[in-house]
Amino acid sequence: MTQVFKNITDKDHEQIVYCNDPSSGLKAIIAIHSTALGPALGGCRMYPYKNEDDALIDVLRLSRGMTYKASIANLNLGGGKAVIIGDPKKDKSEVLLRSFGKFVDSLNGKYITAEDVGMSVYDMEFIRMETKHVTGIQRAMGGSGDPSILTALGLYVGMQAALKKKLNINSMKGLKVGIQGLGKVGYYLCENLKKDDVEIYGYDIDKNRLNTAVEEHGLIPVSNDELLSMELDIFSPCALGAVINPSSIKTLKCAVIAGAANNQLEKESRDSKLLSEKGIMYVPDYVINSGGLMNVANELQGYNKDKAKYQVEGIYHILMRIFDYALSNKISTLEAANHLAERRIEEFVRWNHKWIEKQ
Repeated sequence: MTQVFKNITDKDHEQIVYCNDPSSGLKAIIAIHSTALGPALGGCRMYPYKNEDDALIDVLRLSRGMTYKASIANLNLGGGKAVIIGDPKKDKSEVLLRSFGKFVDSLNGKYITAEDVGMSVYDMEFIRMETKHVTGIQRAMGGSGDPSILTALGLYVGMQAALKKKLNINSMKGLKVGIQGLGKVGYYLCENLKKDDVEIYGYDIDKNRLNTAVEEHGLIPVSNDELLSMELDIFSPCALGAVINPSSIKTLKCAVIAGAANNQLEKESRDSKLLSEKGIMYVPDYVINSGGLMNVANELQGYNKDKAKYQVEGIYHILMRIFDYALSNKISTLEAANHLAERRIEEFVRWNHKWIEKQ
């Protein structure tokens, strides 16, 4: 068995598609983890991976996360993801995006793509020229536009749920929140927090993003090391993953971790246990950041902004259910979220099989 098949088997993926088009420069991987609940919907990320193995590992982890995210969000969708190997600032072009669209179309709706890191709603328009299996397009074209706005809203209501459960408080006024990563979601999160007079601290490697948040939302800039060691009510990782690890856990001084980044824990079981031992509540990333998925999923039935917003606000109640389940079963919040997501998939598969047998 090759390493590729071992990686696929380890995470129970249904299908991996390698996309290679020398004429456009496209090198991409589409990972379909599960279609048990419906077609696999997940964004396409463009990133300059060091090698193809790194790209494969990333797309496998991300697509598996989408299965759990769709399930816990009560959507009739499976989990998938795509990565394009390349620098989005240098290598992206219309022909590359349209070439990717052709590969997506060849899967006949089994995978539906959307925007992710390194991609935009404008890029989705080029992909849409080659396939109808794409979401996250501009509102002017009948889509939902930038999903980051509702991802940030979900993050905000998720923070409220965590604070209610952990500290029994209903207001965020005067609390200290530290945001690592001030891209689209981090920026819109600042906008939500500012309305509640939250004391916002933040760091981003991109100085322009940092300065924008300072000027427009009153964010207090700090170094990354300061952010990981300062007294905070909430630490919010909104950049790339694996930021929560034994080294960072030692320095963290917060009550809650609630961020939009995917795969925040370097090793799930180990790091969730370490956080529990330290008394830090971890809000499962794929639950609290599911607002973007809820938003683009609405495009599949015809986009309704009010409906999408209502669904995203429901993340508060989804998290409360997870927190209660974790407490009653004496397990971590991540284990609780995983159990509930897996249970929904298993129950649906059993019900579907029984329904087919009756026909």
